[in-house]
Amino acid sequence: MRPLPLALSLALACSAQAAETPVDPQIAALAERIRALEANAQTLQIQAADALAAAQAAQAELEQMKSDQQGAAVAEVSAQPSTGASANAFNPAIALILNGLYENHSQDPVNYQRAGFPQVGEGGPGTPGLHLGESEIAFSANIDDKFYGQLTLALESDGGEVHTGIEEAYIETTALPEGFTARAGRFYSNIGYLNSHHTHTDFFSDRPLAYQAFLGNQYGDDGVQLRWVAPTEIYLELGSEVFRGDNYPAGGAAHSGIGAKTFFAHAGGDIGVENSWLAGASVLHADAIGGEDGFSGRNNIYLFDLTWKWAPNGAFKDSGVVVRGEAFVDDRKGFVLDPEEPDALAQAWNGKRRGAYVEGLYRFSRTWDAGYRYDKLWAAADGPYASDFDPRRSTAMLTWHNSEFSLLRLQLAHDQPQPHFIDNVLTLQYQVSLGAHGAHKF
Repeated sequence: MRPLPLALSLALACSAQAAETPVDPQIAALAERIRALEANAQTLQIQAADALAAAQAAQAELEQMKSDQQGAAVAEVSAQPSTGASANAFNPAIALILNGLYENHSQDPVNYQRAGFPQVGEGGPGTPGLHLGESEIAFSANIDDKFYGQLTLALESDGGEVHTGIEEAYIETTALPEGFTARAGRFYSNIGYLNSHHTHTDFFSDRPLAYQAFLGNQYGDDGVQLRWVAPTEIYLELGSEVFRGDNYPAGGAAHSGIGAKTFFAHAGGDIGVENSWLAGASVLHADAIGGEDGFSGRNNIYLFDLTWKWAPNGAFKDSGVVVRGEAFVDDRKGFVLDPEEPDALAQAWNGKRRGAYVEGLYRFSRTWDAGYRYDKLWAAADGPYASDFDPRRSTAMLTWHNSEFSLLRLQLAHDQPQPHFIDNVLTLQYQVSLGAHGAHKF
């Protein structure tokens, strides 16, 4: 018999004897307490049963909602083409680079000429005074499980007018086997070191003289690229590109629109924890028909680059040193017509020109960088642009980074493009990054 009924029976027996025997007050109190406990127990049982029923009903409702959502998702996928596209394909990352400058020149840039090297592309001195530098807006996303896409638009002010152009627009594979990657569209060539990097990642506000003289500041074109990364302990990349050949140093889209080809190799690795290196060798073969500098013929440009980084405990964002250098050899065979005098006689141009730079950057805290760069060009000994003088330039800079998304830069340059022409240039630059911010290359 359970304790509560037993206690109740005892209480009733005591009540039946009340007529004969006076009820003990303690016994009466105990009986009353037993009745209260039994009532509470019954109440708790009812509440527990109600709670269990409510929980079961909620669980059933939850299962029904899951079933409905899964059914809707299946129906939506079934109604769409089977492309394998992810949600990211319709939600591209957006990045904006805003770049502004103030430049003060000791010489009028209108009179600026480099001995032995005609100005081409964007390879001239900067605009004096306040002006908007080249700013960018980029869209990028994984298209599906096999392709990645990127579009970069450049916005630049020239003479008070804003010009917008397509800087890069390409697709790239993400799932080729054996370390291969293919790219197609408009993009910067992977020759050398700096050429494939956007200018806003440079240590200085302008490109080295060799890039300005031989590549018009940066070589990009419409084409295709194939790269292979070897499965080795050190980083080893080999690749080749085929371009249309419209842009300098090519021109005229020779050979039915296949006017430029490249081959490149890059290798790198770590030496301990604090040191790392990257080296490369590249060649750009470009055919020009009435190029920007008047040249028609074959042009081979050979590039060699070397970068060394040192960072305490491998953390370069806190402090460290970078030393980098690139050397160019420009070998031409053809003829040249003066673009300003098309009726003049053609002159043979068979010869070599050279250029190089070396730069160093010291990061002495997370927010401060200091750097120095020395550039030099070696003109051809004979030919239409022969010169006994070799242009050179020295540049120093100091950069303050409030964060990885913003910087202010002070730069001083001593530029001597001709024997008796020296242009001292003071540059103040701000640069900010809004939106998506991908990792920088080595």
